[in-house]
Amino acid sequence: MAIKKGKIVAITSVKGGVGKTTTVLNLAGILASLKKKTLVIDGDLYNGGIATSLDIEFDKDLYLLINDMSTSHFDQLGSYVKQYNEYIDILPASNDPRNANKIESKFLNIILAKASMYYDVVLIDLNHVMDSSNLTFLDNADLIYYVITNDIVDIKGIKTMISIYSDIDKTNYRIILNNAKDRLKEALPKSDVSNVIKDNIDYIIPSSFYLSNINSYVYKGNIITLNKGIIRRHKKTMKVYKDIVSEILNLGEKNGK
Repeated sequence: MAIKKGKIVAITSVKGGVGKTTTVLNLAGILASLKKKTLVIDGDLYNGGIATSLDIEFDKDLYLLINDMSTSHFDQLGSYVKQYNEYIDILPASNDPRNANKIESKFLNIILAKASMYYDVVLIDLNHVMDSSNLTFLDNADLIYYVITNDIVDIKGIKTMISIYSDIDKTNYRIILNNAKDRLKEALPKSDVSNVIKDNIDYIIPSSFYLSNINSYVYKGNIITLNKGIIRRHKKTMKVYKDIVSEILNLGEKNGK
């Protein structure tokens, strides 16, 4: 009998400040509402924000896990994760960015293989730096989501990345246009962005989802998509996140652009 493996999903960007970490946590919230066991790995090794966003204190992290694996002190994956709720576990990045350069990428392959055996979905929050760790995460991902805004730097950056993926025939990426990040008054229409980057915009987070008080949720360690009031007021946005999660859970049926 074939062993069912969880989906490995990377959420990344071509520059910072696009709402990527918020997107990761919102997807985790939707998965939790569906009772899917989810591991969120903070792969932003230099400036990880997952634990901070969830107001979680921790004494074990990704660096310690890899260090223990390299010295044969590894126990089990569950000993290194922090539980957020019944369905969401967190594997934080180290608080010390100097440890980022000490991580051996070969161990990331092992961690992801183990995680996919225990979790329905593994969500990886990545930064935009194309170092060996990020490339390892991306190579292991069943799906890659790029979060972009209407910023011209974003648009040029994703256009370059699409060109690279085209050259290597890589098709397991999707583009999420986050119009809610700054609620730009003159945001480019989806069609214009698609024409510039010469690719589809797969999902759009509507500008109506802009939350001026988002920091209040962060201070309390809340995931927005688990807030009943937000769910009730932002049904259009909830549908977007649910559509993304549906694609993740049905990867066997839809896995190419």
